[in-house]
Amino acid sequence: MSGKGHPILAVMVILAAVGLVLGLVLTFVFFAAGSSGAYSFKEKIGVLPIQGTLTESDTLIAQLVDFKKDKKIKAILLRINSPGGGVGPSQEIYREIRKTKETKKVIASLGSVAASGGYYVASAADRVVANPGTLAGSIGVIMQFVQVEELLKKTGIGVEVLKTGEFKDIGSMHRKLSQEDRDMIRAVVFDVQKQFVQAVAEGRNLPAQKVREIADGRILTGAQCKDLGLVDQLGNFEDAVELAKTLAGIKGEVTLVYPKKPRGRWWDLFVQDTSKAVVRAVRDALMMRLEYRWEGVP
Repeated sequence: MSGKGHPILAVMVILAAVGLVLGLVLTFVFFAAGSSGAYSFKEKIGVLPIQGTLTESDTLIAQLVDFKKDKKIKAILLRINSPGGGVGPSQEIYREIRKTKETKKVIASLGSVAASGGYYVASAADRVVANPGTLAGSIGVIMQFVQVEELLKKTGIGVEVLKTGEFKDIGSMHRKLSQEDRDMIRAVVFDVQKQFVQAVAEGRNLPAQKVREIADGRILTGAQCKDLGLVDQLGNFEDAVELAKTLAGIKGEVTLVYPKKPRGRWWDLFVQDTSKAVVRAVRDALMMRLEYRWEGVP
């Protein structure tokens, strides 16, 4: 009998060991996923940070689409701290938010700054929450040029340009703008401004004329935005979470889910981010830029 008992005892020990290992693995997974909330049994709200100058839209749109497809996420909260940026990225993010609203509630929480393009994307949300002192608004367009013609003359450096049309080198740093150049660029700027006004009017369900009256680039506080209908509610991030719960029909506590951070060695990620920042800085200094951006924030 004792000889037969040993195999049974061995099996029991093995099963206990497997159970212990499995328990440790599950515990590690739950703790490791604590910040993202991926394995929580509570209702989930996706939080998408929109920070800094908007120079590209691909990453934010991909994260937004992931949240939209995830059936466990009941609402999406945009946490915006941005002075705006490129016209194209702002419009692309705005459009994706409008599409997302068709299936899930989207709430925008404005932090310190949500100006120009930062407000542009916020206006697409179902509801907008801002602090009383949030700097927002700045509905307008800006285009800038670096001009070094006089500097080149002093150094004796010349640039020869062969072009197929009068405006082909418009915005070049090697020559000043002609009056015809200015007239053409002004038409472009005001057309893009009209698009900004229309987007805010549609997103906020406001008369275009009312938006047009404040679309002179002025910066506004969150409290002023509330009075003008640009913001629905004054409050902080937690207030925005509560609003998201209400709109999504969630009762009780929720788990906030953030986009997954890119994997890789920290040094590689640091070098990659730094390289991108340097390239952007050089590009912004030298290239013609058409932007929904408030100049008060670098």
